[in-house]
Amino acid sequence: MMVSFFDQFASPLYLGIPLIAIAITLPWVLYPTPSSRWINNRLITVQGWLINRFTNQLMLPLNMGGHKWALLLVSLMVFLITINMLGLLPYTFTPTTQLSLNMGFAVPLWLATVIIGMRNQPTVALGHLLPEGTPIPLIPVLIIIETISLFIRPLALGVRLTANLTAGHLLIQLIATAVFVLLPMMPTVAILTATVLFLLTLLEIAVA
Repeated sequence: MMVSFFDQFASPLYLGIPLIAIAITLPWVLYPTPSSRWINNRLITVQGWLINRFTNQLMLPLNMGGHKWALLLVSLMVFLITINMLGLLPYTFTPTTQLSLNMGFAVPLWLATVIIGMRNQPTVALGHLLPEGTPIPLIPVLIIIETISLFIRPLALGVRLTANLTAGHLLIQLIATAVFVLLPMMPTVAILTATVLFLLTLLEIAVA
């Protein structure tokens, strides 16, 4: 009986219980909690240094008012990077290949930025709906188009992220299957295919 390649994207079950909850909570178990001591161990020191550098780079283009989002954005980025990297390991499940999870993250954050922008700077927020120098006859059409693009943005980006991760995992499985099949028959071709698999894995690490 042939197993579908797309079965790897279905949430695994154990005793009828979906294991996606474990896959989502696992990243937080892997990171040690900083202690209240003056001197931490090497792992916590390196972890703190990396998160601080990451936060500085992420907040660099933003003004001081945007720095209040630092905790939320950095936590989300570390969480997503961790589950994507764990999903590249064999016999694991990647929750971000599920469109429901990506949309669950995308829609509330997108809605929060739109509402806060409309509340704090309504003129600037509404000004994004009409490009500067637009001819008068095109103003109603462009406002409608920009409004539709604003509302469709989380859906389009969520689908694109899901498709990127799904396609990468599917290609890795297809090429790995080809290497396994070709190894006894054509070892040279199998080695070349394994090289392509290694390069694709490096690409998927960058995507993750």
